[in-house]
Amino acid sequence: MGAATTVIEHPQPVTLTERPDFYVIGEIVEPGSRVLDLGCGEGELLAWLLEHKNVTARGVEISPAQVRRAIGRGVSVFQGDIDEGLADYPDKAFDYVILSHTLQETRAPLDVLREMLRVGRHAIVSFPNFGHWIVRANMVVHGRAPKTKVFPYNWYNSPNIHFLSINDFEALCREQGIPIDRRYFLSGAHRVKTFPNLMAQSAVFLLG
Repeated sequence: MGAATTVIEHPQPVTLTERPDFYVIGEIVEPGSRVLDLGCGEGELLAWLLEHKNVTARGVEISPAQVRRAIGRGVSVFQGDIDEGLADYPDKAFDYVILSHTLQETRAPLDVLREMLRVGRHAIVSFPNFGHWIVRANMVVHGRAPKTKVFPYNWYNSPNIHFLSINDFEALCREQGIPIDRRYFLSGAHRVKTFPNLMAQSAVFLLG
């Protein structure tokens, strides 16, 4: 019998337009910055930032399979649970700590935000907006947990355990004294200027 062959996964090229929040984050991050991406998945965003912004990039991801794929992209990623904290990192070790479409999946979102602001000079947070009009309409019409293109999960297999709106997040920041430096509201790839809590599918916040 012939020798066994090893199949090597070659990650697909990164296209930020597939994730509008990634595109905004790519605009925010300054060249040469120190960046930590929490829940970085397969490292698509970090790989793009490495190539185009020459950042010093680190990632944390809980899925072993996704960690391997991220490393295959040439990204420095280790397996870890961000809900357990970031004790391995000293204060202000990074210029930006990123949490993209992961806040609603954490067990203790406020603790995660506090740790982000401890280890980073800035925190960048993006999340799907559960206040979007389509989500509201689905609840009114069908009377069931929302399931849309943006939220394509059933209630029993959804990774989302906290359902927040833009207004909820801004209220939390006010209550906790967390300064918001910039806000970006998105419907697909389009920027939303009016009634964002109703019209935006997702949001990106730069926190000081």
